[in-house]
Amino acid sequence: MKKNIKSTSALVFALLFLAIPATQSAGQAARKAQPDEFKQTDVMIPMRDGTRLQTVIFAPLAVSEDLPILFTRTPYGVPENQAGLTAKDSPLRPLIADGYIFVFQNLRGRFKSEGTFVMQRAPRDESDPKSVDESTDAYDSIDWLVKNTPRNNGKVGIWGISYSGWTTVMALRNPHPALKAASEQASPADMFLGDDFHHNGAFRLSYGMEYSALVEAEKESNFHFQFDKADTYEWYLKLGPLSNVNKNYYHGKIAAWNDFENHPSRDGYWLAQATESWLHGTTVPVQNVAGWWDQEDFYGPVRTYDLLEKGGSGSLNYLVVGPWNHGGWFGGSGTHLGDVSFGSATSEYFRAQVMAPWFRYWLHGEGSKPAAKVIAFETGTNVWKQYAEWPPKSAKPTPIYFGAGRSMSFTRPAAGASAFDAYVSDPANPVPYRPRPISPTYPGADWPKWLVQDQRFVDHRPDVLTWETEPLEKDVRIAGDVMAHFFASTTGTDADWVVKLIDVQPEDAVSNIPAEGAEPARKVDMGGFELMIADEVYRARFLHGFDHPQPLKPNQVIEYNVDLHTADHVFQKGHKIMVQIQSTWFPIIDRNPQKFVPSIFAASADDYTAATQRVYRSAAYPSSIILPIAATE
Repeated sequence: MKKNIKSTSALVFALLFLAIPATQSAGQAARKAQPDEFKQTDVMIPMRDGTRLQTVIFAPLAVSEDLPILFTRTPYGVPENQAGLTAKDSPLRPLIADGYIFVFQNLRGRFKSEGTFVMQRAPRDESDPKSVDESTDAYDSIDWLVKNTPRNNGKVGIWGISYSGWTTVMALRNPHPALKAASEQASPADMFLGDDFHHNGAFRLSYGMEYSALVEAEKESNFHFQFDKADTYEWYLKLGPLSNVNKNYYHGKIAAWNDFENHPSRDGYWLAQATESWLHGTTVPVQNVAGWWDQEDFYGPVRTYDLLEKGGSGSLNYLVVGPWNHGGWFGGSGTHLGDVSFGSATSEYFRAQVMAPWFRYWLHGEGSKPAAKVIAFETGTNVWKQYAEWPPKSAKPTPIYFGAGRSMSFTRPAAGASAFDAYVSDPANPVPYRPRPISPTYPGADWPKWLVQDQRFVDHRPDVLTWETEPLEKDVRIAGDVMAHFFASTTGTDADWVVKLIDVQPEDAVSNIPAEGAEPARKVDMGGFELMIADEVYRARFLHGFDHPQPLKPNQVIEYNVDLHTADHVFQKGHKIMVQIQSTWFPIIDRNPQKFVPSIFAASADDYTAATQRVYRSAAYPSSIILPIAATE
């Protein structure tokens, strides 16, 4: 590992660098005497156990009224000065115009905060009055801030992206009375089922290894693991079994990696972190924000929204989903992601027309209560939609079936009881998850946009199965949950199944990318481009429960139901609907040995073996993708 340049700003500020057109209300104008001048105060706020947390307060100067506090809690480092906040092109412009006292705080054990950092610190034992967690730290901090910060109006909003989104959700447990609004953005909800470190039990190797070093290798810096190969695909392949990570690199010093090794199934360690274990409702208005192509935490905010709905918080619970990668709504204009154009400045729209009015209403008492419970960007047509609920009840679950010769249609197979497609999955030659050479996750320019990369780079690999429709004769609109329902067998005793739902562009497709910053305007040929709309991996050892791995029976046909999560997309006339299935996705997902072992983290090199996989498409075993078909407009 090598030391990275010391962070001089929070992760939030790392994303805060593009302009937003801001409009003013009468209240804004009255508060905007000197909008770019702030008084900075650095404090160490004491927690109930005596630990002090490094906190930076930016209070606007020369205002005529008391202001609410906007609070962010992060493990990535607080800003050393107001440069990022007051920059002309800061994405905080709409919030600055409304007038807030901005507060940023480092979590325990990070940078100058005292105590020990624990990644995803589990909720405390409430029977022990001395116990602490992120919810008590948020409570104690808010209590101190409203009592000690001059010219605050006693109202606090908390918000953050990613890890700071998770600390936002944690603040909802026994919230402080002054907490009046929360905007959790890309918060993880379950680190074993769908967020950063695992998806359906499959370990996210490159992300988990590099991220754990980033936040745990050094208290007062963010670190980047140093690779000695330009292509990390090659590096991770030569790494060998996962046991070599501690043996050769971490030597037991990275606590998060030790936790990965010690908890290879969804045991109490993962359950304690999962929001479903403790988030059963809220008295605080919550705005949940997600990106359709979030490469880290798409599952989390949608799951949080669902849990709050089930907990009876409907009138206080809102959802926003746009065409973004992780945190993309708070960096750039949002006109495009990679080579995919969205036709408008979607990120600017969110910041100025969604997030700012949200806090303005709850903290300033101006404007109207949000009229739409759900705001979603419909990809394909590139328009914003409003919904009274998510998923829409009007959408009809409709299977689209795999057929012979790479075909796919809405017609159920009528014959061929044993029809199947097969491939050999070899852990020694895994399918790359993005085109090689694969740059590091941190730092890496390609990592944020890999979910919108053209899937033709694997389309004709012999270990990737593909089915597709004929060009569509009319639009097919989906709005809601997408499910893969398929039948498969393996000659091994364990297997991974990766399923991708893809929109294949027509041969004359073109993407017009506008100029932005130093990036010139460009016209991209998108003919035949294969764009992932939904995707997921499933580790078959957990077929009978994520807490109870079991070997598969070789050659036994098994029915799988894999949640591909939710989507709001139109496959337009002339496009094709495609599905790909494979068994490796490397190195974002670690290699399954395909021979059952109690823990893959303890597997030896000899445990990794090739296996023949079959996916059936017969009358007896009609494999399909179930699409939530909605009426076209």
